[in-house]
Amino acid sequence: MKVLVTGGSGFVGAALCADLVQQGHHVVAFDNNSRGHARRLAGLGDGIEFIQGDVRDADQVRAATRGCEVVWHLAYINGTRFFYERPDEVLEVGIKGALNTIDAALSEGVRRYVLASTSETYVEPSKVPTDESEMLKIPDVTNPRFSYGGGKITSELLTLHLAAKRGLETVIFRPHNFYGPDMGVEHVIPEITRRIVEMSDGLKLRAVDLPIQGDGSDTRSFCFISDGSRGALIAGDRGASGEIYHVGTDHEVKIADLVRLIGESLGVTVTLVPGVKPPGGTSRRCPDITKLRGLGFEPGVSLEDGVGQTAKWYADDFLGSNIAEVAHRD
Repeated sequence: MKVLVTGGSGFVGAALCADLVQQGHHVVAFDNNSRGHARRLAGLGDGIEFIQGDVRDADQVRAATRGCEVVWHLAYINGTRFFYERPDEVLEVGIKGALNTIDAALSEGVRRYVLASTSETYVEPSKVPTDESEMLKIPDVTNPRFSYGGGKITSELLTLHLAAKRGLETVIFRPHNFYGPDMGVEHVIPEITRRIVEMSDGLKLRAVDLPIQGDGSDTRSFCFISDGSRGALIAGDRGASGEIYHVGTDHEVKIADLVRLIGESLGVTVTLVPGVKPPGGTSRRCPDITKLRGLGFEPGVSLEDGVGQTAKWYADDFLGSNIAEVAHRD
């Protein structure tokens, strides 16, 4: 079966492409490589076809969709820094991308459309663990941070009430903090790793005092990329049309404990120095994954193993590079 993955050279997209190729599909990976890297697709052989293009270009999207039975729409601008700095592009890519991929899927006779949404749509959930019935919200339209969640909410509405209404099978999965080596640098684990490497003089010091945003009591659940990709594949393949599935783990961890775990994996004792927390953040987030478990999913990588692999990968990258340059690349 031929399938399209938009954002196919991105962190999650490339992992999904690899899983789909392993299943025996012919995968068209579509990406403009603004944040993706074609090297992530190396080694997938004849099962992968890479097309460089932009989801904002309707003609390019339609050409890439031709002959595909399933569209996996992952293309988006991720990274909290970009929500604040480039909200216009976040919204443009998000909304035009959803409209263009849905229109192409309808025009080209695609059977199923799978949308990657986000746990950011909940902002501050009313209950934790949080199931898929939780209200989606934008508490402050003037805060550019919500360009990301707002674009995803719009994409979900288009998927459920435009694509499905006009004949496509539709499935939405909401990832919860996927992480792993080569995820980009504008996320909490690589960012904390970079700062520990810098403050410890290239890991030569055995202890550092690390300023953080807030006091570290906020919580998240973190899902290693191999589990996240497998969970997304299960949701997209086995999920019922019109349904929404959380993909992640139900292991909730304080950010303070995560930071200390990163330090331990690098051999550095970290003492936290609390700071000001920026507006728009979330105090707790952890998914209920009962629905996905019902399709056969179970996380397999522990937080300790996953964080250890990721922190060491980034430490090696930072130590082998100009840290200032690495810290500002996409």
